[in-house]
Amino acid sequence: MTEADTCRKFVVPALQRAGWDAEPHGIAEQRTITDGRIIPVGKGFVRKPPKRADYLLCHQRNFPLGVVEAKGIWKSAGDGLQQAKEYAEMLGLYFAYASNGPEILEFDYFTGKESVLAAYPTPDELWQRYRAGRGIKDDGAAAKLLTPIHTAVKKGERYYAQIAINRAVEGIVQGILRQLLTMATGTGKTAVAF
Repeated sequence: MTEADTCRKFVVPALQRAGWDAEPHGIAEQRTITDGRIIPVGKGFVRKPPKRADYLLCHQRNFPLGVVEAKGIWKSAGDGLQQAKEYAEMLGLYFAYASNGPEILEFDYFTGKESVLAAYPTPDELWQRYRAGRGIKDDGAAAKLLTPIHTAVKKGERYYAQIAINRAVEGIVQGILRQLLTMATGTGKTAVAF
């Protein structure tokens, strides 16, 4: 059984049972999060393979809450946890999951605890944990945070632009009116501003 078989037979059905595949929630599969490191070679360069998250757990289209790294059933779920944590940190997420099918491990960045789970949390459970961890008590502010952002960007948002947008909106709905977003040249500042 390959890793893809493990995903198809175990991981995706477990995510679906938890409700991640029911609108407005979603499972973003095989999401590329970096283009790959550039290595200079002579007068040119070679690009290393991109980093790709197996699954992003999205409460809404533009609001991921967690990342899942799947490994083949012959491996331990713990073999993927460090990779899941790396991707969660890159994406600014607070929940990292690793699974080999039967085993599910969770790392919660709010508590700093690693747990073995019998099933994935539902989208609403994870959303409530996120709100508690970020201190979002007002239901109106939480609803505004999930309001879709400008989606007419030519190439789509890069992961860091999406993080910047979500964090800025989160600050605004919590009443933080002065915020500074620092982004490099060519990273899509205009799209983020929209």
